[in-house]
Amino acid sequence: MRRFWLLVLMLPLLTACGINNIPTLDEQVKSAWSQVENQYQRRADLVPNLVETVKGYAAQERETLTAVTEARARVGSMQVDADVINNPEQLRQFEAAQAQLTSALQRLMVVVERYPDLKSNQNFLALQSQLEGTENRIAVARRDFILAVERYNTEIRTFPGRIWHMILYSDLPIRENFSATTPNAQQAPSVSFD
Repeated sequence: MRRFWLLVLMLPLLTACGINNIPTLDEQVKSAWSQVENQYQRRADLVPNLVETVKGYAAQERETLTAVTEARARVGSMQVDADVINNPEQLRQFEAAQAQLTSALQRLMVVVERYPDLKSNQNFLALQSQLEGTENRIAVARRDFILAVERYNTEIRTFPGRIWHMILYSDLPIRENFSATTPNAQQAPSVSFD
């Protein structure tokens, strides 16, 4: 009976000591990753419409259109689920495929500059605006994921979270964060108006 009362008295202390922080932060990481995937899916859904619109105006730009279509297909063929955040190699592969799609879309936008009629087409302008908005959303979702991973990793590496991690949550790993997948991403791009 004495142990029961001791446990009853200790229970409020346990709830205030951060015992639930690790699973809460783990769920925030998963939620933030889902938002990243959601924005990537939004972009992937826009790409076919954008390519079809450009095809009508720039049929001779087959190489660029093919690169965009193939990059989107590679992204779409990847089997990505919630476990990707637990597998650093799979996360890097996913990010590399997304970087290839981003690069192909950037080349497509350069091609568009050569076609004034296309640049004034309402369908194209709407799609371009949606794509730009989606790229911004991807950046925000990535930032939120990075912050969620930072909070989670900090919690399981510092006191008292480190203790709770060893005792109760040792099955939850340190999370990998985003890293630049584009070669020379740290260098500013050179711009030339030749």
